[in-house]
Amino acid sequence: MDTDALVDAFLVELRTGRRLSPNTLEAYAFDLRRFSTFLSGGSISLKEFSRVHHLKFLAALREEGLSARSIARHVSSLRSFFRFLEREGFLPASPVSAARGPRIGRPLPKYLTVTEVESLLSAPDRATPEGMRDRAMLMLLYAAGLRASELVTLRMENVDANAGFLRVLGKGGKERVVPVAEAALAALREYGKDGRPKFLREKATNALFLSRLGRPITRQTLWNRIAKWARAAGIRIKISPHTLRHSFAGHLLAGGADLRAVQTMLGHADISTTQIYTHVTPERLREVHRKHHPRG
Repeated sequence: MDTDALVDAFLVELRTGRRLSPNTLEAYAFDLRRFSTFLSGGSISLKEFSRVHHLKFLAALREEGLSARSIARHVSSLRSFFRFLEREGFLPASPVSAARGPRIGRPLPKYLTVTEVESLLSAPDRATPEGMRDRAMLMLLYAAGLRASELVTLRMENVDANAGFLRVLGKGGKERVVPVAEAALAALREYGKDGRPKFLREKATNALFLSRLGRPITRQTLWNRIAKWARAAGIRIKISPHTLRHSFAGHLLAGGADLRAVQTMLGHADISTTQIYTHVTPERLREVHRKHHPRG
């Protein structure tokens, strides 16, 4: 029973049967390739794999320096993989059905102050096509709370500038509509008029954000451009596209926005995912207490 072949079969099922996103599939593949390497290194077959071997695998991950969150993800990937093997008749039972990953705390989101966001948004050079593009991307990440994957897959038809809305294809292929502030729409119009045509040249594509070669911009490029402008803006902490998404949510809630509305704009299926943002706005709690409590 070839482990790599079974991993490939499992990934095919995830892709075709469960229609998981490319990023999620990549995570499963990474975890299971590492598991396969562990098996081959110890000359352990899938039929021989036991709870003892599982504990050794987790210990090996810890020795590699993986975080508790990463180890927990590996445990989840293994449980799913062995359920597949059991269901398809390759194994009589899963040896990890009762396995649990390490307990992990839920970290508070990292977000920027309003002043830092303003500095970041004004950093790109609007005299260049790249600057216009980057400013529009930054404005949109902050104005609409988009994930990196959602931004780089935007198409021209997703933007309704007249109505002030953006149609976003989120996780699980679920579409949502997000309102966009006029400042971000103005940045998009500037990029669409004076920046995008310089990248497009004679190519035909509906992708909104393009590279110098006229291709849809990649997530890696987006990360690199954000890091570049963060340095230019004098922001010392390491930030990512998700930092702007966190800032979008945190600033909305700090301003008194309804939690359910923020949940909808972020595209969270469960409001408990959105509630973590309430922990980063203690100023708002103090303000409400001072304003409404008799002894405030």
